[in-house]
Amino acid sequence: MPRSPGSAAEVFDRAGTVILVLADEDAVDAVLGRGTPDFATRVAGHTVVHMGTTSPEYSAALEAAVRDAGGAYVEAPVSGSRVPAEQGQLVAMLAGDATAVTAVRPLLAPLCREAFDCGPVPNALLMKLSVNLFLITQVTGLTEAFHFADRHGLDRARFLDVLDAGPMASAVSRMKAPKLLARDFSVQAAATDVLKNNRLIARAAREAGLASPLLDVCHALFDETVANGHGGEDMVAVLRALEARTDGTHPGVPADDGP
Repeated sequence: MPRSPGSAAEVFDRAGTVILVLADEDAVDAVLGRGTPDFATRVAGHTVVHMGTTSPEYSAALEAAVRDAGGAYVEAPVSGSRVPAEQGQLVAMLAGDATAVTAVRPLLAPLCREAFDCGPVPNALLMKLSVNLFLITQVTGLTEAFHFADRHGLDRARFLDVLDAGPMASAVSRMKAPKLLARDFSVQAAATDVLKNNRLIARAAREAGLASPLLDVCHALFDETVANGHGGEDMVAVLRALEARTDGTHPGVPADDGP
């Protein structure tokens, strides 16, 4: 059985295409050795596939740096959380040089049931942020509706049955509704990660001069969820922020876009 690489440098020595699924921009820079002589040595002649969620402007600058050093670069963020990943049901968004994108596409097939070309960098990340804006507002809306039904004394299971039988049912609601009913906050998509995405989307909206009123409300609620110690729980833990507002233990304040 081949020995696993012991360092990032060894990964680049042994692979022509390197897929990065890292937490943030600092982690990507550290693995690539960006800002050091190691950067050019690692990326020259390689294809770097960036699957993490970072700011679009960071990705665009990284693509330019990789290409200047003689490498190729593909953005490949995905839509989906832990369960779809385990089932190979993620949806990938691809951006970059057409030749590099074509070469990378089959490498993602074990994880992704579909992969969509989005054009040049950073369009794949902008597409991911657009999808996540819908996801965040959708799950927050579902959670608020559940809270509304609950506090009016309705049968919560019956409410979810009605929702599931109607036109608003979706793969997301069918995944999250049982968690709300059971108060199961085990992680599929952590509230901390949702807040990070919310901040990225809010920043992109501000830079483009776009109104984002629904996102801004969700931003404040997830900021409260994380501030109250629930960042490691699933995103349906935003229920805790709604309950705190209803019970008067948190009045609600505008969220900070963060660094």
